[in-house]
Amino acid sequence: MPKKKKAKKVKKAKKSKITKKAKSPLKINKANLKLDQKPSSGSEDKPEIKKIKKQPTEKRVYNLKDFVVYAKHGVGKIVAIEKATIGQIEIQFYKIFIEKEKLTLTVPINQQSKLRPISSINQINKCISILKSKPKIKRTMWSRRAQEYDQKINSGKIYELAEVVKDLNKNTDIIADQSYSERQLFEKSYERLKSEFEAVLKTSPEEVQKKMDKALGRTKAPEEIS
Repeated sequence: MPKKKKAKKVKKAKKSKITKKAKSPLKINKANLKLDQKPSSGSEDKPEIKKIKKQPTEKRVYNLKDFVVYAKHGVGKIVAIEKATIGQIEIQFYKIFIEKEKLTLTVPINQQSKLRPISSINQINKCISILKSKPKIKRTMWSRRAQEYDQKINSGKIYELAEVVKDLNKNTDIIADQSYSERQLFEKSYERLKSEFEAVLKTSPEEVQKKMDKALGRTKAPEEIS
């Protein structure tokens, strides 16, 4: 008889273990359900969307008598820094005198996209190496090339300007060697590059011309040689 009682106790113990194992996953599921049932429409749970303000574009500050380059006109000198009130808004602007064109420009300080400082000595030296290199002439119609050259001249980029001078250089001052439009573009680019050389190197126009002509390998016309 005692043997039978022991067997019953073992069976009960096995059942209790099974029930415990079965109950544990149910509790986890309930917990998961509670987490899933959190209200998503509540104002507290919504992430805050912060608008990022655009940083104001930094503008270079120039001083009186500084040399600058305006893309479409070349080298100029700041002759005045003035203020004016337009529509109840106070605007500060530079007055820039372009010596080669005898022109005075008014450029607002917050609109300097077409304005840049004059080049460094290193940039001038790179321009000289560009002038010494071989010209690259495309086999396209002159009208298209002339348009490209004009865009480079008015880009305000000194390396592009030097490339135009190099490509249109005929190594001579003889007018017959160039068409009228070619000569016009060459002179425009040459004079604009020369004026920046003068401002950076702080030397006379004659010295700058000698330096540029030497790099280009230019020779004077026979009638001009004494």
